[in-house]
Amino acid sequence: MITLGVVFEALVGKAPDWADQIIADVGIDSRTMIPGALFVAIPGESVDGHDFLEEAFSKGASYALIEHPVSPDIRVVDLRSGSKQDFSSEVEVPFCLLVENSIEALQKVADVWRRRLNVRVIGITGSVGKSTTKELVTTVLKQRYRTLKNPGNLNNEIGLPMTLWRLSEGHDRAVLEMGFFVPGEIKFLCDLAKPVVGVLTNIGTVHAERAGSKDEIARGKAELVQSLPAAPDGVAILNYDDELVRAMADQTDARIFYYGLSSEADLWADQVEGLGLDGIKFRLHYQNESIHLKVPLIGRHSVHTVLRAAAVGIVEGLTWEEIIRGLRAGHTQLRLVAVRVACGALILDDTYNASPKSMLADLNLLDEMEGRKVAVLGDMLELGRYEAQGHQKVGIRAAEVADIIITVGKLAEMIAQGAADTGFKKEAIYSFADSAGAVEFLSQFLTENDVVLIKGSRSMRMDEIVTSLEVSP
Repeated sequence: MITLGVVFEALVGKAPDWADQIIADVGIDSRTMIPGALFVAIPGESVDGHDFLEEAFSKGASYALIEHPVSPDIRVVDLRSGSKQDFSSEVEVPFCLLVENSIEALQKVADVWRRRLNVRVIGITGSVGKSTTKELVTTVLKQRYRTLKNPGNLNNEIGLPMTLWRLSEGHDRAVLEMGFFVPGEIKFLCDLAKPVVGVLTNIGTVHAERAGSKDEIARGKAELVQSLPAAPDGVAILNYDDELVRAMADQTDARIFYYGLSSEADLWADQVEGLGLDGIKFRLHYQNESIHLKVPLIGRHSVHTVLRAAAVGIVEGLTWEEIIRGLRAGHTQLRLVAVRVACGALILDDTYNASPKSMLADLNLLDEMEGRKVAVLGDMLELGRYEAQGHQKVGIRAAEVADIIITVGKLAEMIAQGAADTGFKKEAIYSFADSAGAVEFLSQFLTENDVVLIKGSRSMRMDEIVTSLEVSP
């Protein structure tokens, strides 16, 4: 575990003799602090973490990184450049470490700590499927190795360094999801994490409003493969079915390992069959071997998640017995939840967020279900230039799958229009301005024979539809 001495060494070059305390955890949320943890106070445009310093200490935090003193009653050790403070005498906890920039200090300590550890890092990026891939890869690797992953969506310039702080000498592998919004971000994360294996899921239009075109998004994601060491140590695991990902093979000196649904890939699958909520089954091919598998992941699109996790297992030297055991244990459907509501309808709740690719995947799952199929689809935000195209494409697929289409929000009206343009009956399309309108309609409309997909961008509050239907009489 990381110690207070490592923090001193990283920030001022040396550690006092008394700074051998283990830091139990690190975080930016004062509510989640535990005894012995370090709180990172980050000033923001609307919220300043320094305002929650006393709450962090009351929860048990022993230390805090701060950029400015908060109260004369709180002990402060000045680590800023030019400070003349003497560190020879032990400081009673809790106390603060005063630095020029708390985020940069967090990152610097993470960098120093990572360089000391002999751990193989698997980096994962892509537009859709990063989190489920991270979870399943971790489950597979844990069949042999002590493995750390970044929790939740801690995949940015703050979350990833915090994960690195949680590494210990006992870890063999780390599986790190890497997010992307601006050019250079993934390269920066790779400079900290130093991955030797890079996994690319796909290139889509999610966050295109901020990140740009698909080609620009692809260039940003490619920073992962560009950062890998050369073969044989470095391995780029690329989606053969995605043209933009496949082309990244020319941008790295790492060994290329393709996965996909094409026999041209190193690891590929065919005979993919969706079993609804019972998972999927398929045939897996690698070199001269063929294996029939059934795994508890929902939706035919999940076969790519399986392929990615199996590819990492192969690259990291696991046996097929270990890989298959991990795949079958991997209940990584993090966001889509199936729940029965008061009226008896089955709700497929995937209200965490939405992109065209993930909406199409969920519609494919709805297609596998038995019963009257109802698609409740909300606005997809941050699509930039792909806004109209993305919504219309979803509408076309919804018309092929659903019996009833319900849209929520102004942008989602393009989904309704896309469905209507295919000839889908207009009397089976309903559009509402917000989730409240959809709830009022659905609470009277649904029957026990219905299977209802509910999905949209997080800000559309689609989760409120699920919550309201669960408690409706």
